[in-house]
Amino acid sequence: MTDHKALIASAQRTIRLEADAIEQLLARIGEDFARACEILLACKGRIVVVGMGKSGHIGRKIAATLASTGSAAFFVHPAEASHGDMGMITADDVVLALSNSGTTSEIVTLLPLIKRLGLPLISMTGNPDSILAHAAAANLDASVSSEACPLNLAPTSSTTVALVLGDALAIALLEARGFTAEDFAFSHPGGALGRRLLLKVENVMHS
Repeated sequence: MTDHKALIASAQRTIRLEADAIEQLLARIGEDFARACEILLACKGRIVVVGMGKSGHIGRKIAATLASTGSAAFFVHPAEASHGDMGMITADDVVLALSNSGTTSEIVTLLPLIKRLGLPLISMTGNPDSILAHAAAANLDASVSSEACPLNLAPTSSTTVALVLGDALAIALLEARGFTAEDFAFSHPGGALGRRLLLKVENVMHS
């Protein structure tokens, strides 16, 4: 029979470790974060988010959150970027690259291309001394002391911290832009908030 106490204890330990990792992130929100926000606010094009593996999954969510809160953004798979999708990126864009190691080969391969296009690069890494971090105009430090995984292998605390850091970035930009509830509704016309804010009496009134 499954030991319920052990399962509950495991879940509580995981949550505690990830909460601690987020708590440690607070002290690292500083000048690089502000510089990243300034670069993104000055962007005349779109924010192009790239990431491989679990960082890619987090990157997709960050891109979606940015797009729905007033910052035009989309995700590009870095491996596909090397096989034609770089054509989706314009000279007016900014690249936000996620890599826990900061050495992901598919992203490092793109660095000369990003530099050649003159695109501002913001990195989010778990290693502030990595190739990617040093190549960036601003590096967002998403490092963790350990993963919540007892083997310290499966991305758990690191992906949680990256997700929270992405949310912090999106909300800082939202507030700086003066993004309103009505703006949000236009990005979510199919949701309850969108219907509540956008639906007018004349849309449903029978004359």
